[in-house]
Amino acid sequence: MSSWREKIDVRIPQGPAAAVAVPVAVLLLVMLVTTFVVSNEPEAFGVQAERRAEQAVVGSATVGAAIAIGETLLDKTGGYISNDVLPPFVFLDDIPNWEFGALVALRDVSAVMRNHYARSQSQSVEDADLSRAEPQFNFQNDSWILPATESEYRDGLAYLQAYRSRLLDDNDANAQFFARADNLAAWLQVVEKRLGSLSQRLSASVGQVRSNTNLANDPAAQQSTPTPSVVYESTPWLEVDDVFYEARGHVWALLHLFRAVEIDFRNSLERKNAVTSLHQIIRELEEAQRPVSSPMVLNGSGFGWVANYSLTMANYISRANAAVIDLRALLERG
Repeated sequence: MSSWREKIDVRIPQGPAAAVAVPVAVLLLVMLVTTFVVSNEPEAFGVQAERRAEQAVVGSATVGAAIAIGETLLDKTGGYISNDVLPPFVFLDDIPNWEFGALVALRDVSAVMRNHYARSQSQSVEDADLSRAEPQFNFQNDSWILPATESEYRDGLAYLQAYRSRLLDDNDANAQFFARADNLAAWLQVVEKRLGSLSQRLSASVGQVRSNTNLANDPAAQQSTPTPSVVYESTPWLEVDDVFYEARGHVWALLHLFRAVEIDFRNSLERKNAVTSLHQIIRELEEAQRPVSSPMVLNGSGFGWVANYSLTMANYISRANAAVIDLRALLERG
């Protein structure tokens, strides 16, 4: 009787097949590990004001936060991957959508700095560095060559850094940051629309019938093309995680910008008794950044057996948006 060892025929690939199989297996393993490493969302960073003669420089916290957001996009683990055309990066979609969400927040704050924060009145001249920085961040986010997206965004960061250096210079009176309630309200108005849109898109993960409110509250309002009075909105199944991670990236960037607002606009917030409202916004944004436990974005029905991460995110974003609306109302009161 032959032993059990003699019945096992173990064949180890040899020759040309082995020469190809082993490197391919190693390459696939490296790509798999790389995928997990670069798919981790960046950690939050500290926000603080620069000081000059033991006194905080107004605006330095906001400008510093904007610069740090841009640097994180470009220099995080794996670098900026939205424009990568090689595997495994070309197959990833979660982090590129996260990058786009954070990028939109950076674009918004750079526009507000150019048009509001650095200008005292509507007739004042815009800052030269900020006027150059904003267009750089509006360059397409997925250009991989001639020019590459990264090079355009780094140029934008260089202009922001130049503006910050001038803010810290006692002898440069042309570099200003006006921490006024009306300037902050202008940025909050943009934030409201971004958060409202994200909340609606996240909620559409389960499909919803909605009344068309485009012309609500204005009897004389008109629109260019007629639309149905009732609309059905639903996010395609394969795009649910895209919207989710775009929201995660946008909230991550906003969290740092609101922490900077608490520093730079402290006097205006205290005078309007609005510090508590700001803290509520920050608290909701922090909750929306809690770690995701599942390896995939679950998309159960609203009251089904499986959780729906999109609806959970929409809840925090909606609450943050409500607090933003309250804060802007406080700032606009006399």
